[in-house]
Amino acid sequence: MVKTRKGYSSVKGYATYLKMVDRITTLGIVFDDEQKNGYCSGEVLSGYVLLEVSAVTQIKAINVSAGGSAQVSWNERPRGAPSPINVSIATPSLSRGVEEEVEYLTASQAVLEATDGGVGQCLSLNVGRHEFAFQFELPRRPLVSSFTGKYGRVQYWVKAEVRRPSAPDQSVRREFPVISHIDLNSPSLLCPVSTNKEKMIGCWIFTSGPISLSVNIERKGYCNGEEIPIFAEIENCSSRLVVPKATIYQTQTCLAKGKTKTYRQAVASVRGTHIPSGCSDRWNGKTLKVPPLSPSILNSALIRVEYSLAVTVQIPGAKKLSTELPIVIGTIPCASFGGRGRSMSGHFSQDVSWLTLALPEQPEAPPNYADVVSEEEFEQHTPSAVQSDELERQLGGPIFAYIQEFRFQPPPLYSEVDPYPV
Repeated sequence: MVKTRKGYSSVKGYATYLKMVDRITTLGIVFDDEQKNGYCSGEVLSGYVLLEVSAVTQIKAINVSAGGSAQVSWNERPRGAPSPINVSIATPSLSRGVEEEVEYLTASQAVLEATDGGVGQCLSLNVGRHEFAFQFELPRRPLVSSFTGKYGRVQYWVKAEVRRPSAPDQSVRREFPVISHIDLNSPSLLCPVSTNKEKMIGCWIFTSGPISLSVNIERKGYCNGEEIPIFAEIENCSSRLVVPKATIYQTQTCLAKGKTKTYRQAVASVRGTHIPSGCSDRWNGKTLKVPPLSPSILNSALIRVEYSLAVTVQIPGAKKLSTELPIVIGTIPCASFGGRGRSMSGHFSQDVSWLTLALPEQPEAPPNYADVVSEEEFEQHTPSAVQSDELERQLGGPIFAYIQEFRFQPPPLYSEVDPYPV
């Protein structure tokens, strides 16, 4: 953000520039390493303040400061307050703001200052371009990774301020990323995670059998771009056609003044094939790729960012069966997967013997025709729980499951051989 006489304006690019109407034509901040993805605790952040003037300019001082903080804020309706639907006019007094801030970094230095001539003295800058170097060492204590969420954010920035004797102060601010590394080689993140769950379908005496779900993953920690192999077994003993699905969820939790605000969103998902009544399905390492995500934030008193892998079984006319496994998104990959990560980044080895290990013994079957049926269409053609139970009671069997099974099946494959010769 850049501060001018008229307010604030946002500028993007290699450096943040400010076009002035007076003698200062350019004011910006440039980092020495513009390609750096993020700074860590104890590292040095260096750069320079870029200043261009169109005429001889008197400068009292140029100060540079570095800061970082976590901020959370949201509006909360007091208990007992009427809903805006029940009042004629919704007034701001019906909601109150909840906010809190914690500082992680604060430092400052003067890169140019007139001190020799006493109070009121200035330095003259000639016409042209001027650069004033700065350098900050980040605290050695663990810092919180940069993050911007629904109700909170963690930001780090550098601000440069130019002070002149006969003109308002002018400033420019630029953010820089900070990463708190999470090493996935720790024993707690290398251990496997598993869970299982079961659900009965039907009501009262018209029960149609349970649906069981068992899920297992090899480890708890993963990095961006990695694929999570999912091992699951779904057994459908009910009379309905069910659909399994795996989803990665991000949960943002903000805490302020003893209150908590949570925001949850799905960031990646994969669907399985439909499972008819009386059948089961097994995932032998079905993969779900981790998209570009912010690393887990577990060391902040105001903001927590957590991830989970949820495997759900969608049941027509009933509440879905769901189970979740906690996962951690880290920054340092597992050592056993380092070679694979390097090959994915473009550094391929001439030895391709590993390729034979990656190929399955039998080719994988093409996708099931049921995968092209959207969830909305599937739900649209499925009756409610009461209708399903009543239909099964009248027909004396799980007819619904077979109807749905044939509804979504593809036509017979074309063949030159007559399967029914005369």
